[in-house]
Amino acid sequence: MVQELVVALVAAASAGVVYVAAAAKIVKQYERGVVLRLGRLRSDVRGPGFTMVLPGIERLHKVNMQIVTMPVPAQDGITRDNVTVRVDAVIYFKVVDAASAVVEVEDYQFAVSQMAQTSLRSIIGKSDLDDLLSNREKLNQGLELMIDSPAVGWGVQIDRVEIKDVSLPETMKRSMARQAEADRERRARVINADAELQASKKLAEAAKEMSSQPAALQLRLLQTVVAVAAEKNSTLVLPFPVELLRFLERAQQPVPTEQQAQLQAQPQQQQSQQQQSQPPPPVTPAPAPAPTPSGPARVTRSKPLARH
Repeated sequence: MVQELVVALVAAASAGVVYVAAAAKIVKQYERGVVLRLGRLRSDVRGPGFTMVLPGIERLHKVNMQIVTMPVPAQDGITRDNVTVRVDAVIYFKVVDAASAVVEVEDYQFAVSQMAQTSLRSIIGKSDLDDLLSNREKLNQGLELMIDSPAVGWGVQIDRVEIKDVSLPETMKRSMARQAEADRERRARVINADAELQASKKLAEAAKEMSSQPAALQLRLLQTVVAVAAEKNSTLVLPFPVELLRFLERAQQPVPTEQQAQLQAQPQQQQSQQQQSQPPPPVTPAPAPAPTPSGPARVTRSKPLARH
């Protein structure tokens, strides 16, 4: 009798241990536990730590509350300006309502992935190629709004959406490269022309200053000689400007004073007055031509030569 009682107690204890082991659940810090009792959702969501459920009656679903990084497969599409592109993206999201993520949608990760792919294709069709290449921040915001609207009902919050890469056809890449090269060449020519204009203005100002001070031209020539001599050249070709020769010629001539100028001017004035006071010379009539004698003209005949 005692033996049977001991066996019963041992069996009950074993059953109790098995029941407790089956009912004991551990929820991790980054998880939340959603309990369904007989298929009905319990309002209380189990937090992290140790918890108990009724085996066979209650069922515990653990939902990860961490931020999930999901790559969006590359999508082929045609932009609004009829360019074929291939775009891939990455999406960051997390669950904010564990009960809705379990009850409202069968697989929230698969649902978010499909929604991201369709939204990405829609964004490609509404955008131009220049927007996909240079205005990605605006496209990311629009893509995030398109995915976040249905995901709110699933208890999922879209944290961030980024377009990773835009693949273009080879012909389009070559066309864009030619366009960029032409644009850079245009800017280089404009900058060069602007530099030439500014340099010409400065040279004109320098020439104006040097024309007022001829000695500056000689100083400039000496500076050029010094700069060329520093290069260790064996032959030096030195241009000699004509302006410098004229300057040296003017420097050698004595400058006439006012008295010398007056003395030189007086003989010229007297000579001009004398020429004006003298009467004009008389005009002599030309001699008449001699008259030719009138009478019968004499005809002379030559004698014939004697023949030997």
